[in-house]
Amino acid sequence: MASTLDLTPRASKARGVGSNADVPPVYGYTAAGSAFERATRPDYFGWLEHIRSAAGCTRPIRLAGQLLTVDPATGRVLDSRHTDGMPDSAIYTACGNRRATVCPSCAQTYQRDAFQLLRAGLVGGKGIAETVAEHPAVFATFTAPSFGPVHSRVVKRHTCTNRRRCDCRAEPCHARRDIGVCGHGRPAVCWARHETEDAVLGRPLCLDCYDHDHQVVWNVFSGELWHRTKQAAQRHLAKLARQRGIPRVEIPTASGKTRKVAPVRLSPGKVAELQARAAVHFHAIARLDGVNPDNPDAIVPPPAGFTVDDLVDAFQTAAAQIAFHTPPHPDKPQGWLIAWGDPSKGLDIRPISTGAAGEVTDGMVAGYLAKYATKSTEATGHTSTRLTADSIGDYADPDGDHTARLIDACWRIGRPTNAPRPLSERPREQRPRPGFVDRRECPDCGTHTRYAACPVCVAQRQASLDTKPAKPATANPYARLRRWAHMLGYGGHFLTKGRRYSVTFQLLRDTRIAYRRHEHQAHEHPTAGGQPVDQIGEDTTLVVGTLTFAGVGWHTSGDALLANTAAAMARERRVTGREELVHELATPADIAPAAA
Repeated sequence: MASTLDLTPRASKARGVGSNADVPPVYGYTAAGSAFERATRPDYFGWLEHIRSAAGCTRPIRLAGQLLTVDPATGRVLDSRHTDGMPDSAIYTACGNRRATVCPSCAQTYQRDAFQLLRAGLVGGKGIAETVAEHPAVFATFTAPSFGPVHSRVVKRHTCTNRRRCDCRAEPCHARRDIGVCGHGRPAVCWARHETEDAVLGRPLCLDCYDHDHQVVWNVFSGELWHRTKQAAQRHLAKLARQRGIPRVEIPTASGKTRKVAPVRLSPGKVAELQARAAVHFHAIARLDGVNPDNPDAIVPPPAGFTVDDLVDAFQTAAAQIAFHTPPHPDKPQGWLIAWGDPSKGLDIRPISTGAAGEVTDGMVAGYLAKYATKSTEATGHTSTRLTADSIGDYADPDGDHTARLIDACWRIGRPTNAPRPLSERPREQRPRPGFVDRRECPDCGTHTRYAACPVCVAQRQASLDTKPAKPATANPYARLRRWAHMLGYGGHFLTKGRRYSVTFQLLRDTRIAYRRHEHQAHEHPTAGGQPVDQIGEDTTLVVGTLTFAGVGWHTSGDALLANTAAAMARERRVTGREELVHELATPADIAPAAA
């Protein structure tokens, strides 16, 4: 046992300068200990370089296998590498999850890609013509109708400078003097002035009065409502073009024929957001384009005379007209009404101005939508993975809180409804015992077999089924509610766009990969295809990987600590460099207001 006495008198309390009373860390059980053990290895810097692409990820994907470098001309293997010779015997790749609560680093990358994608559709760039900045564009917000009174925070007049940190005096939540209690004996009023971070916001005043069934059904059919609204707005614009005497445009089809289309069309992009009450509402960007008869995929300005006011009128008319009932359900034979909320409260359409001037600019809109693209159900207080029959009991409760009742409604309404009677009450069918039977001759093809089903006929039948179009998995339109119960009924993607609105996420990822491959080559910037411009046509090699899934996450908490710390320092250096670059490029006139 080591002595705990000081070797010499000392004034410093730093560890290891003279006193041996400190307990050494247990390397195998603590994050600091395992990190220290990793950092003292001779291959530490090689390990950092190896995991650099996934260093900031909280749960990277580990891949194992072999990488072959092949000459595409001759097929000869030039080099062979196996992950057994690499650090940790695996290749680390980032998970790529878009949710900030799951992986902040990958979500930040997704958010920046979403910003570039959305902004390129408004001002151009990334392969989009810069002339789109002259097209009319609007920023619209569509909200769900009311399913019952909830606690809310309403500020009639803002005096704050930053809405994110709003400290303005709010109005009373539900100030009513004519109604004291609801039908269930609970207070139907609320005189509180809720703060921004109040946990009660979005919660119903009475859980029994709130229509949870209607809300989850509205969530699952909200994508169809948005689709019909876009079509109605497009029809309104086509009607305006016909009234103004603008002829329809003939464009060629894939079969070689021609068809006539409207001379003006919409190019939208939207982000879905779950409110605190767990109802979906959409923030949408809509750009107005024309149609080029020679190149239908080209982005051209709309015909002369179309302005942003026409685009606003088109969406206002569509939102007021579009409504439909869902298919019948045993709990609701007439179906549920799917429509937008009150136009005076739930519809907000504002023109978008490109540049720094204007109330709603392209940068503000793109940043606002990109922020919500990385969120999911966090605003409701519920976060879980996909629910099954084994885990539904932990979250669903018909007598529980607001979120538990919504999940219960998803599971109850999404139950199978096409069965005539329960399985326990059906008569049992007499089927032959599985396995071999007596040797027989197939009456259809004449094949002699001992199998109960002829293998030749089964193969032919499967081949014929493969050539037919796929049928829907189920005839029950409400079955998706169980699949998306963890999302409180909403099963659509949180960021969608029109095909012609902007570039794709895949193009942005491929461009980033191509840049990283050639970032150490001077003056050779990669193109969207992934190869430097001046190297096109030169001999290249092909990397073939036979990689398999080896696991998820870091080996130890110490590895995660070191990797995330290195990634955080790299991000800080990039942010500092970006700020310094902006400061160098800015003029004194641009810097003076900020300093003031």
